[in-house]
Amino acid sequence: MVDISMIEAARARLGGRARRTPLLSSPFLDEIAGRRLFVKAECLQHSGSFKFRGGWSAVSALEPSVRAKGVIAFSSGNHAQGVALAAQLHGVPAVIVMPTDAPKLKIANTRAFGAEVVLYDRIKEDRDEIGARLSKERGLTLIRPFDEPLVIAGQGTAGLEIAEQAAEEGIDTATILVPCGGGGLTSGIALALEARAPRLKVRPCEPKDFDDTTRSLASGKIERNAALQGSICDAIITPQPGNITFPILKRLCGPGLVVTDEEALDAMALAFTRLKIVVEPGGAVALAAALFHGGEIDGDTVIAVTSGGNVDTDVFETALRRH
Repeated sequence: MVDISMIEAARARLGGRARRTPLLSSPFLDEIAGRRLFVKAECLQHSGSFKFRGGWSAVSALEPSVRAKGVIAFSSGNHAQGVALAAQLHGVPAVIVMPTDAPKLKIANTRAFGAEVVLYDRIKEDRDEIGARLSKERGLTLIRPFDEPLVIAGQGTAGLEIAEQAAEEGIDTATILVPCGGGGLTSGIALALEARAPRLKVRPCEPKDFDDTTRSLASGKIERNAALQGSICDAIITPQPGNITFPILKRLCGPGLVVTDEEALDAMALAFTRLKIVVEPGGAVALAAALFHGGEIDGDTVIAVTSGGNVDTDVFETALRRH
């Protein structure tokens, strides 16, 4: 359902809107990783994460008459902000369904982008049901966080940039590590690289106990997480891989990598001290895998995506104190 032509079309719609985020490096991080390590800093994207790419891709593709009625999304925060900002820039209303335990910064930012925020209990309530009901009642177009072709295509534009930036650095073979929740970013990047840089191979990265994609890739079928909360990596806590994303991940990705919350915090601190960027826990899992799980990675070059930087102050302080 998603191919390189859709990703290229999304890039055309994103022209002049999305940032071409930098590919960063540090000899200090190379030493820890034991190989060349580059960081694709999507935490510097508009709205603080890669999710702006997918949000703009989906909102901009709607027929004007449909878009004018408004959009709705459900998210723990980064998709919320990406869709809210895209809607604001298009001058249309947005309703965002968010869990009550989402980071305060993400809820505040979503409201600041002009969206109406509807809070729900992620344990007792079903966000899909809430989203479907509000969409029907208000005539809003639902933009799903990862299992949506236009969103996947938008996230895939980061993969096009990685292919170009790797070529600029003289990299023709590398492992690409991507933080993975439902798989929208991971599958989008994998599709882009399949077409533009097939020797760059993608591996998804997840937090311990919320490694549904890693287990799904190992078993060959979609596996669910036992819980929906219990990790600081809120941005990538999802019940299971998407029905659209998983076949792409199964076809194109290598085995998953799993890191602890503590490793994510340590990666956050190192990203700040060595690269001068702010990364949230879920956005730091790929960097944590590169730094602390080198024995599970082949090759002499790794590119780790830092997918978001929307972190509450107390969590960031915890990361820095550990360091």
